[in-house]
Amino acid sequence: MYELPCQSVPEMLRSNAQRYADRVAISYKKDGEYLSLTYRSFYERVLMAARGLRKAGLAPGDRVAIFSENRAGWAIADFSIQSARGVTVPIYATNTAEQAAYVINHSGAKIVFVSNRLQYEKLIKVREQMPALEQVISFERFLGSHELPVYTLYQLSEISHPLAEQEHAEIERCIDAIKSTDLITIIYTSGTTGVPKGVMLTQANVLYDTYYGLQKLEALSMDETFLSFLPLSHVLERTAGYYAPLMAGCRVAFCESADKVVENMQEVHPTVMVSVPRLFEKIYARVYEDVHQMHPLKRSLFHKAIEIGCKYIELRYINPGPKGLLGIQYRFFDRLVFRKIRQRFGGSLRYFISGGAPLDKVVNEFMWVIGIPTFEGYGLTETSPAVTLNSPWKVRYGSVGTPLPGTEVKLAEDGELLVRGPQVMRGYYNAPDETAQVIQDGWLHTGDIARIDEDGYVYIVDRKKEIIITSGGKNIAPQPLENDLRMDKYISQAYVYGDRKPYLVALLTPNLERLIQLGRDEGLDYLDVEELVVNQKVHKLYEERVRLQNEKQPPYQTIKKFILLPRDFSVEGGELTPTLKLKRKVIYSKYQDRIERLYLHNGNGPENHSQTDNGGHS
Repeated sequence: MYELPCQSVPEMLRSNAQRYADRVAISYKKDGEYLSLTYRSFYERVLMAARGLRKAGLAPGDRVAIFSENRAGWAIADFSIQSARGVTVPIYATNTAEQAAYVINHSGAKIVFVSNRLQYEKLIKVREQMPALEQVISFERFLGSHELPVYTLYQLSEISHPLAEQEHAEIERCIDAIKSTDLITIIYTSGTTGVPKGVMLTQANVLYDTYYGLQKLEALSMDETFLSFLPLSHVLERTAGYYAPLMAGCRVAFCESADKVVENMQEVHPTVMVSVPRLFEKIYARVYEDVHQMHPLKRSLFHKAIEIGCKYIELRYINPGPKGLLGIQYRFFDRLVFRKIRQRFGGSLRYFISGGAPLDKVVNEFMWVIGIPTFEGYGLTETSPAVTLNSPWKVRYGSVGTPLPGTEVKLAEDGELLVRGPQVMRGYYNAPDETAQVIQDGWLHTGDIARIDEDGYVYIVDRKKEIIITSGGKNIAPQPLENDLRMDKYISQAYVYGDRKPYLVALLTPNLERLIQLGRDEGLDYLDVEELVVNQKVHKLYEERVRLQNEKQPPYQTIKKFILLPRDFSVEGGELTPTLKLKRKVIYSKYQDRIERLYLHNGNGPENHSQTDNGGHS
């Protein structure tokens, strides 16, 4: 059995508003500087917004959507919805008008919080598609349209009218009435394929995952500062980067945008961050590119530091043993090399939490060596999200850790990972048949192929539906190949294809910064990126980069041909989910003609069949 620290997330906030009254709960950027709310003032703001929602007619169980990027208003809206016994329905800020309308209609939300005019205008565009939508509340002030009136969070909360004693008591009675079995949220999976499904999570689901995730980490203290930059609409950031620090009495600072992460790190000096592997891959690639530019003596010193670091980390965390002289050597290189790298991230970062996709083993080890331990975990929206997690003294590179207490995992005959535990969702909203397909006999079928070692560490191989089966009958997981390709300093993104085909091909996007520098160094003549990627010298360069990757693979896993695209995959272009996972079906559909042309001349020759591409990339 397992215990929960409280019945609901709002009850947790109320308790902490008393326990940590004057500690900073959240910080946010406004007019060029970070402002903060203490636990006491944050809780009061939540109660005032909950009062406004109740006056607006919100009844227990009603769904309320939040269509916004990360900011203080998001947090106030979320807690106020729950405190009024509503259900939060997040919508990614990057969603289109049509995608937002789908979520609002399917969930039955009558009230929507928006961050600004941009999101409001998306709703205006599809107003006729949302006849049940009654009220829009904005975090920023602007004039709305008569067809869809808009109020501000300030107006809803009646900030100038403090809560009367009776009003305060009424909201707290609502909080007392929340049961652990009540829904906290319906999260619509961004999905790499198909129509989004609404994942129903209860208060108990999220509280369990938050509480026992914190226990797994062990090292968290009240003095931590989390910098939140992944979308709060995604369950990973919501649970691990938002609810968890607030449960522990920490500070959550909201990043201005994903583009401002490095800048905000220098301002906030975070000690903990939650991220997806792409950030770590970029850190790794950038550091090694800088090393490549160093004087040979400094470059040799860096590689020696990494060598000593790997040995030290192995003896300290993986297979504990006496470190002796190694500990002195590591401290020397830490002061000389690794501390300078950490300064790029604000100088105070103690560790990262990684999820959302598999993290490359080499990159993970590198993060530990430079003194920023990165704890990789695994989960799904359907599991709130954490199922497994590495912990400070129980870490294994390449694995996603061991299950949380009270969580069971096993493998189906085909290697699919099955999960049973308190964090597993209630089901998909208004979709009983789809729920029955994924939850059978109490076990959630994750759709991920995995292996479990003798010590209970779980390793994710790939998505079950994404396994490539070539015409020769070989089963190939594309993600490890794509990860290897992305590790190359000239490659930003990679998509590998070959299902029911005689060989593998790839779409590659260049690291534009390095490619443009190459163009300068080589004196290449070009007008734009489209011309640069078709340059013969660039073509030869990427043939060589792919050849080097192919040398690491058995023949049936080598990339025989590739297309070099002029621009990166993106969320806006539709090729990536908001957490930067490839939308494989979308990518194939967009580039189908060009991919299929790679198979017109079915030769088994090597990389000389590769081609660049100067077609548009929307």
